[in-house]
Amino acid sequence: MKKMLLVLGVILAMFLTACGEKKEAVKDDEGKLKVGLVLSTGGLGDKSFNDLAYAGMQKAEEELGIQFKYVEPASVTEFEGFLGEFAENNYDLTIGIGFQMADAMEKIAKDYPESKFMLVDMPVEAPNAIGAVFNTEEGSFLAGALAGMMSENKKVGFIGGMDVPPIREFGNGFMAGARYVDAATETVQAFVGGNSPFNDPAKGKEIALSMNDNGVDVIYHAAAGSGNGMFEAARERNFYAVGVDSDQDYLEPGLVLTSMMKKLDVAIIAVIKDMQEDKFEAGTRMFDVSNNGVGLTELAYTKDKIGEEKLAELEKIKEAIIAGEISVEDEISKLN
Repeated sequence: MKKMLLVLGVILAMFLTACGEKKEAVKDDEGKLKVGLVLSTGGLGDKSFNDLAYAGMQKAEEELGIQFKYVEPASVTEFEGFLGEFAENNYDLTIGIGFQMADAMEKIAKDYPESKFMLVDMPVEAPNAIGAVFNTEEGSFLAGALAGMMSENKKVGFIGGMDVPPIREFGNGFMAGARYVDAATETVQAFVGGNSPFNDPAKGKEIALSMNDNGVDVIYHAAAGSGNGMFEAARERNFYAVGVDSDQDYLEPGLVLTSMMKKLDVAIIAVIKDMQEDKFEAGTRMFDVSNNGVGLTELAYTKDKIGEEKLAELEKIKEAIIAGEISVEDEISKLN
């Protein structure tokens, strides 16, 4: 009888462990933090948003000793499944890339309350998730200011992937920056749209060529893979392009004036460090010019073309933003 009770007790304990509310994080033999990364549609090779997120994970692996796995969804319908898969396998942290993942992450975060999540690019309404947001208006304002200084025709353009508020922030900041240095600068914008707004380089090129036909000589994109078409157009027509998210200056050296870097790697590493130090705190975290969350490149290929005078002026604008002497929000309001 005692033996039977002991067996039943073991079975019951196993059942409770399997069905209990709290799950212990599964780590490898060395106790490394396990992080899952769900990329945005378009996957690796976009030379932009996804590539920078992946680079941040690689850096965290090298510097912080984490273990990570990534997946590349083919469409937005796969977001929920991939996020849930990482949570189900007890990853310490699951990171999702892009505002399109907001609804899926909010649902999965609520379905797995003992797991921790991070969404890059949008706030998340969940007590176990961090929403890393970037003041893209500030970074884009700096890019626009430089574009305004360098445009000979005083016409600059913006190409967005989708006509949605997070993408419009890039364009609004850019146009406000160009107008700040020269109120007479004309600004135009267009959106790729369609079924693959962030992975349609042919459409990106078509828009860029059309803008250039109308005198636009500096074009900025926030369209991920679709922006690659803009770079092709810049090479063919010899006008300045402005990259986004990661350092894209090398794509067309000397023609990519600069890139507005949305430093996903900085945000990812900051949150992973917090995880390692048991300082994970749900809510929204802002990354801006003041904490190096957004900013321009080192201008490795264009510094000489820009010249010391314009570089000094650009630095003053940056310092004024940090000091609160320039309100980018106020400057944007002047566009309307």
